Amino acid sequence: MIEELRIQNFAIIERLELPLRPGLTVFTGETGAGKSIIVDAVSLLLGGRAESVMVRAAASHALLEATFRLNEAVRPALQALLEPEGLWDDPRYLTLGREIRRQGRHIARINGRAVSLNLLRRVGQRLVDIHGQAEHLSLFRVPEHLRLLDRFAHLEEKVAAYRQTYRRLQSVRKQWAALRQQEAEAARRADFLAFQIEEIHNADLQPGEEERLRQERERLAHAETLAEQARQAVFLLDEGNMEAPALTDLFGQVSEALQTIAQIDASQAALVEEATDLADQLADLARRLRDYAENIEFDPQRLDEIEERLSLINDLKRKYGATIDEILAYARRAQAELDTLTHAEEQLAALEKEATALEADLARQAEHLSTQRQEAATRLAQKIEAELQDLRMAAARFRVQIRQQPADDGLPMPDGQRLAFHDRGVDQVEFLLAPNPGEGFKPLAKIASGGESARLMLALKRVLVLADPTLTLIFDEIDQGIGGRLGAVVGRKLRALARHHQVLVITHLPQLAAYGDHHFRVAKQVRQGRTVTVVEPLEGEARVQELAQMLGGEDEEMLQSARQLLLST
Repeated sequence: MIEELRIQNFAIIERLELPLRPGLTVFTGETGAGKSIIVDAVSLLLGGRAESVMVRAAASHALLEATFRLNEAVRPALQALLEPEGLWDDPRYLTLGREIRRQGRHIARINGRAVSLNLLRRVGQRLVDIHGQAEHLSLFRVPEHLRLLDRFAHLEEKVAAYRQTYRRLQSVRKQWAALRQQEAEAARRADFLAFQIEEIHNADLQPGEEERLRQERERLAHAETLAEQARQAVFLLDEGNMEAPALTDLFGQVSEALQTIAQIDASQAALVEEATDLADQLADLARRLRDYAENIEFDPQRLDEIEERLSLINDLKRKYGATIDEILAYARRAQAELDTLTHAEEQLAALEKEATALEADLARQAEHLSTQRQEAATRLAQKIEAELQDLRMAAARFRVQIRQQPADDGLPMPDGQRLAFHDRGVDQVEFLLAPNPGEGFKPLAKIASGGESARLMLALKRVLVLADPTLTLIFDEIDQGIGGRLGAVVGRKLRALARHHQVLVITHLPQLAAYGDHHFRVAKQVRQGRTVTVVEPLEGEARVQELAQMLGGEDEEMLQSARQLLLST
């Protein structure tokens, strides 16, 4: 429901902050005071067409905003719309806004963030029905009729079970179609995969192999340099000559000097041990260098083998992956796909069998839903016609049209025919009305506007009160062409409707206005030479005076009649 409506610089409304409550709220006032401007503002908030002429004179832009309190009936649908857009903040409240600029682009907002007008409109359709604004009236949207009928018939749980089977069938059909398409190319694809797998398998790649080969290639390519440097190191360490004694010989002299020191100064005995350890390390280093130098050999054939192997690895990397690990992973994926192609025929047969079983199950569920919808359609029509009779439309007839469409690829029904189906069954539902005898049944969207259609909407809403999740209902023309006695009937029905919805009504009938739980008077005032619309709540004697004026005056007789109206509601 709308908790607060804020309007600024819109038409003749300068600034309006209107708190709204549950129940039946009536707006009264003289013609032209601005009552319908409030409805126009709500219409724009729901995604209606905006024009710069709507901006109040001398203002650069108009601002419209409404805060809605959400209930369990609308939360799932709104969450599905807003959560993917990152707009689902507080599940209890939602704010819609429009900024109408005199120049430049108009802006739509949800929860303070700019959104597309299409998203605003889709959200608005879930929140408010405005009589007289067909694009905002859920009963004019044919796709909603099936959902309303199902809610009226209490079929939602059965529809949910049907949809679960429906989704499984769609998934199986999708898998079957994809596999069938693969099968058409299976032979060529299988040959190609087999070639790739064999090419990788024959290469016998090993993890880490490339790095090891690169290191070996470096050693072979620089074998002469490595051998020369190793021999030079051995010469300096362990061989030497008269001009350049070996390092081991020189270090032997160091050891002798340290032994002499230790013999004189026992505190330095550790130096002798360290020198002995270093001498052993030098001898070991010289031995290992000599072995390394003796084993180095230039092998052009091995170098060619390594170059050829690395070239093969690079070729495979260009085809299958940036590393050996990626190449091997590709081979595993290719093998899995090849296995799938190899067993495609078996999988197709299994999927066909599952699809047939699911179709039979779905057909039984769809037939059961259709039967219950037919029964509910009769009850719904009877209830609505009874409401229309109370509203002085006794000649009007209402019908729920349920159609089914044959389709070659449809659902095989138990009677042998195939029917087009969707996620709620095989039925296409539309509400039809024959307002007057001899006119024939017409879709709701084609009925005439005005008080007659408003009474029809009231009758529909009354019967579908628990089936229709729309939070707020606004009636702008419901008293057109009706008198005071019928106005009281309409008032009682609106009050009953308001037990389950927030209902806002603009009316000129005091007999209707007296049924309001909340009453606002809309009036025009001139401030500093400019006309503005003001809205004030009425209670107690102020409300009695307003009803008396609507009855024809403020004399004692009219005031007493007004009090009697309030007492009789």
